[in-house]
Amino acid sequence: MSTHRFGSATASAALLLSGFSACAATPEPPPSRSSALAARATAYCQSGITKSGEATRQGVIAADPRVLPLGSVVHIDAPEQAHDGIYRVLDTGAAVRGRIVDIYMPNCRSAKRFGRRDVVIHVLEWGSGERSERLRRH
Repeated sequence: MSTHRFGSATASAALLLSGFSACAATPEPPPSRSSALAARATAYCQSGITKSGEATRQGVIAADPRVLPLGSVVHIDAPEQAHDGIYRVLDTGAAVRGRIVDIYMPNCRSAKRFGRRDVVIHVLEWGSGERSERLRRH
């Protein structure tokens, strides 16, 4: 009689394990997002603390977090090489929706002169969308 229980327990364990391994299979990776985006760029010069909790500085851009999450690192190809370069998404903005990025410039005259330009954004690293550790502590 104990042999019968052991046999059915073994069969149950085998079924459980086979079902478990099917459930524990690695999930499908999320659909990949394109690493190059055609976008419109503007510029801003308002100094302060960004949405991420860090201070504005050269190399910072604001973007729509649905398109480029906070923390993303991008290379911007701009019509003028002076603005080509690597930028980090650390801010958002009320007027920054869709495929628009706002480049921080410390000089307001330069930001105004920049105007609006078509650019190509190459995503080097997708951000997590989280704020900096310093801001999360408060």
